[in-house]
Amino acid sequence: MIVKNTYGTSVAFTTSRYGKAPKHEFTGSALQRKKQEPKKNTKAKKKESKGKEKKERSLSRRSKQKIRKKLTCFARCHKKLSFLTLTFLNTVTDEQAINLLRKFIDNVKKRSKDFQYIWVAERQTKNDAFKGNVHFHMITNKYWKIEKWWNYWINLQIKNGITPRKKDFKPSSAFDVKQLNSNNIRSIASYVTKYVTKNDAKFKCQVWNCSKHVSELYTDFYTTTEFTDQFKRLGAVKKELTNTDRESPVINVKMIDLNRNTLPMYKRLDDKNKNTLKK
Repeated sequence: MIVKNTYGTSVAFTTSRYGKAPKHEFTGSALQRKKQEPKKNTKAKKKESKGKEKKERSLSRRSKQKIRKKLTCFARCHKKLSFLTLTFLNTVTDEQAINLLRKFIDNVKKRSKDFQYIWVAERQTKNDAFKGNVHFHMITNKYWKIEKWWNYWINLQIKNGITPRKKDFKPSSAFDVKQLNSNNIRSIASYVTKYVTKNDAKFKCQVWNCSKHVSELYTDFYTTTEFTDQFKRLGAVKKELTNTDRESPVINVKMIDLNRNTLPMYKRLDDKNKNTLKK
């Protein structure tokens, strides 16, 4: 039996179906992906796709789990993070919104050293004027000079044809920044729950993305059951689910309380990711 661990969750499964344990202790990093060969005839495919209506996308259960893991690992590598919300001056299509977001990120990259981020799209529900408008939540390792970047975000929209309903109206909420204490794992989890887990909206654009270094972070590591036995001795297992399906390799799932006693037990994953970021 082998156990796959990430912050707050441990899944025990049998290796009898595979005949052996996983090759690597750490997994979940983009560095482990096989390099794909460049696609041929991409120009011709683009021309064909122009006339087709874009399929709507949403955050799948797998994507939500991946974002939660990446965000937790990201937070463990930085003492402070910023939670940025980008909204629009007027109604926008999903395609317009994602195009402006990309321009914004490209500009930040040019002017900021080691800019790292995760962003997620969300539909506005409380704003009656622009109900259903897409907006973006972004967690970054950057300290934002609000006036400077607020002005840039407003002007970027205007230059690209997104003008305010009223002349010279520049809402302060269009560029909203909150500071996050990355040591408080519960505060990070609350943002994930609010803006990711409960996000079931559909979009005609990319739903989420992250910077290269965030994608390279490892999210899981394998151990024996001796590792999870430590949580039991600490009384830190909040919930345990046993799988009775004989066809499934999963035996049980343990939900772990993350606190000052249990977080040091994930040091091997912290160290692995900090070393990955240094490369």
